[in-house]
Amino acid sequence: MTAALDSRLRVCQADYAHPVHAHALVQLLDAYAQDPAAGGEALSEFAKTHLVSELARRPQAFSVLAFDGEQPVGLVNCIEGFSTFACRPLVNIHDVAVLASHRGRRVAEQMLALAERIARERGACKLTLEVLAGNASALRLYERVGFAGYQLDPAMGRAQFFQKWLD
Repeated sequence: MTAALDSRLRVCQADYAHPVHAHALVQLLDAYAQDPAAGGEALSEFAKTHLVSELARRPQAFSVLAFDGEQPVGLVNCIEGFSTFACRPLVNIHDVAVLASHRGRRVAEQMLALAERIARERGACKLTLEVLAGNASALRLYERVGFAGYQLDPAMGRAQFFQKWLD
């Protein structure tokens, strides 16, 4: 299904010092956190209170927002890392969130395009992201815009993503 691009949609890099952007970022990330695909639990009060200021303190972080008119409808959070093999920066797309009311309208595609432009401006060699295997619509989106699973040597298999909480 091909969705028409909405002419009211505005996609921009977030300015963490701009109150509208700061509020939108927290609102959208909280809505995403409450979605079953993201764990189904609201952000903590600590995260809601400190998220924007902590992102602003990190020059390697940037975010992309989508607005439908004045309504915030989409968010992508990115964190720059470093590829030792390429000896260049890489950008990890950490969160991709679109309100349910705006899914299927290519909002995420437009935000990812801007995230890619910013990553290229930063000299990044690649974009990375993680996605749950059961999130079929996200998998289709990521493949449509050029993402793919990777392997260095087919005999060693595909890469996997692991985590270890340090609380």
